[in-house]
Amino acid sequence: MAHFAKIGLNNKVIEVVSVNNSVLLDADGVESEVNGIQFLKELTHWPIWKQTSYNTLNGEHKLGGTPMRKNYAGIGYTYDEDKDAFIPPKPTLYPSWVLNETTCKWEPPIEKPSGETPENRHVWDEENQQWNQQSFTYNEETQQWDLINE
Repeated sequence: MAHFAKIGLNNKVIEVVSVNNSVLLDADGVESEVNGIQFLKELTHWPIWKQTSYNTLNGEHKLGGTPMRKNYAGIGYTYDEDKDAFIPPKPTLYPSWVLNETTCKWEPPIEKPSGETPENRHVWDEENQQWNQQSFTYNEETQQWDLINE
């Protein structure tokens, strides 16, 4: 299945739909985004559609293929015409985070420290603009990791 993002005001994604791959085939049997867009325009009477790849995240294709538009589109994402990329909404809890122009992913202003384990992880502290290490323990009863309050 091919996926297409319906683009609304301010280039916001307002819907993502699936289209059978056969709809995209041209006369030579090659998939063409243009054919999918034309199909959706005729079906929905909506003018602006962009194809998106379910397997693309942070500028990489999860299966080793060619990445498409940096990220799989989601409702609320923005389509950036200059970058030809889908950009997720900026995390509201982290106003200091900046857009990585290569991956089109929001990142903290300070790189996350390495060396995490399931028991010891780093959590971003927006107020102090730093990473804080927090400890967790695995709860067999609930089968999840619980924060250890120190």
